[in-house]
Amino acid sequence: MIDNVILGILMEGPQTGYGLKNTIEQSVGFFYTASYGSLYPALKRLAEQGAISLLESDGAKNKKLYTLEISGRERFLEWLGEPLTRNRNEHLLKFFFYDFLEEPMRGERLSAFHGTLREELGRLAAVKQIVDKETEEVENPEDYRFRLSVLTYGFRYLEMAERWLRDLRHTEETHKQHYADQSLAAEENKHE
Repeated sequence: MIDNVILGILMEGPQTGYGLKNTIEQSVGFFYTASYGSLYPALKRLAEQGAISLLESDGAKNKKLYTLEISGRERFLEWLGEPLTRNRNEHLLKFFFYDFLEEPMRGERLSAFHGTLREELGRLAAVKQIVDKETEEVENPEDYRFRLSVLTYGFRYLEMAERWLRDLRHTEETHKQHYADQSLAAEENKHE
């Protein structure tokens, strides 16, 4: 996957490794992450395959500038033209089995994940405000409709996931309270 992300970013022009990492974080970073540990081996692999070329500057910082080659462009466009698929989300797989996870660990994990979702929603809302302002200044905003639609998708997805998790946590608290009430009543009946 990282190979295609790199090729896609290089479709817009040459980048350094550092620039690629920043672009990934600022563009697709809400749904895809890449560490330097995965980025640089992928850059090396793509260069060896001839999909990208590398220009090293003789400057003090010894920067390496990566450029998309024709074969890399073709490879990227071929991947882009493949039918869409849904990737599986590990968190949903874990949720499916959470009946086996003991309290208080289950509650702690749900609470932490809920906090993470709310933080991501806040960050995405801030990005959306910035993008909305920038879109007003762009000559042809419709040229960016798919990128903008991914932002909308991400925002709506996070809103849905946050509501779902809020409801799940409420159900969990109601369930715990019900069993606590039953235990208390059973204990009181023992002493009568």
